[in-house]
Amino acid sequence: MLVTKQKVLRRFWYATWPIDKLRNGPKPFTLLGENIVLFLDQEGAPAALQDRCCHRTARLSKGSSKDGHIVCGYHGWEYDRTGKLVNVPQFPFEQAIPDAKAKAFHCAAKYGYAWVALDDPLLAIPDLPQDRDPSYRRIHQFDDRWNTAALRMMENSFDNAHFSFVHKSTFGQQEQPKPEKYELVETDYGFQAETIVPIKNPPVAHRVTGTSDPITTRHMRNAWFMPFCRTLDIEYPSGLRHIIFNSATPIDDGSIQLVQILFRNDREEDCSTQELIDWDAAIIAEDQEILESTDPDAIVDMDRKIEMHMPSDRPGMLMRKRLLALLAAHGEAEIARAS
Repeated sequence: MLVTKQKVLRRFWYATWPIDKLRNGPKPFTLLGENIVLFLDQEGAPAALQDRCCHRTARLSKGSSKDGHIVCGYHGWEYDRTGKLVNVPQFPFEQAIPDAKAKAFHCAAKYGYAWVALDDPLLAIPDLPQDRDPSYRRIHQFDDRWNTAALRMMENSFDNAHFSFVHKSTFGQQEQPKPEKYELVETDYGFQAETIVPIKNPPVAHRVTGTSDPITTRHMRNAWFMPFCRTLDIEYPSGLRHIIFNSATPIDDGSIQLVQILFRNDREEDCSTQELIDWDAAIIAEDQEILESTDPDAIVDMDRKIEMHMPSDRPGMLMRKRLLALLAAHGEAEIARAS
């Protein structure tokens, strides 16, 4: 599916830059092929505009921030969060400012990130109740560019069959290649999936899992939020919850900005932030290597491209079915088939 061709995908929220990275000035971002610029307004809230000055088309991201406005680095033209031109420094005081605007996009702060929807959103930003629970700590793990497609990342997230092979150096058991079955429940926002998976528990993971047993289990209660967000909610027998949230934010048809946030119901002294970052980084590096070897153009309409499927591919097939229905409902079925 070529995401830049599906207009309805512009109507969802995507995580972009961490708020902290906007405090030093505006930052460029490409979302679904659209060049945007993000900055903080007078209230410290994130704002997003098309990365193009309406004077001579210079990129606003080459400019600076001033009192919650963004200032073009070419001639100093100044815009507010709505994109309205509010100052032209070359004009005398008595001359009226032209009624000109840079295109503005929906932008909101959530979970420490600036979220953007290019058109009116169909769904809210995914709700993560653990973010409101004082027994959990929130850890920003990374936001990196991957050369793969958002749908490939989402399919992989619910694919238990790859554990024994892709993750053989971390938690996967090669001697048990048959994946456990998911129980799937469709929701308005996507679906929920639940399963229990046995895993290796090497010494480096003992504080992560809360046990020194060489083999332990993951009770996984996962959720897919259309189109490209998910939670991986892992509960270990120790009672520790390791809840990963991802936004596979589509940059263009062949790359994503993968955002990963972790929630843990423990304390820093129980397992340090760096230990948690390092453990998940080793696992995610294994995923990145294999996903970047795949064809990024994941076909939604399975009538057009036959792939060999296993029972464990059911979550991915359901994703494709729901996305195809979404495209069809918004008059994009022919575009979906063409891609």
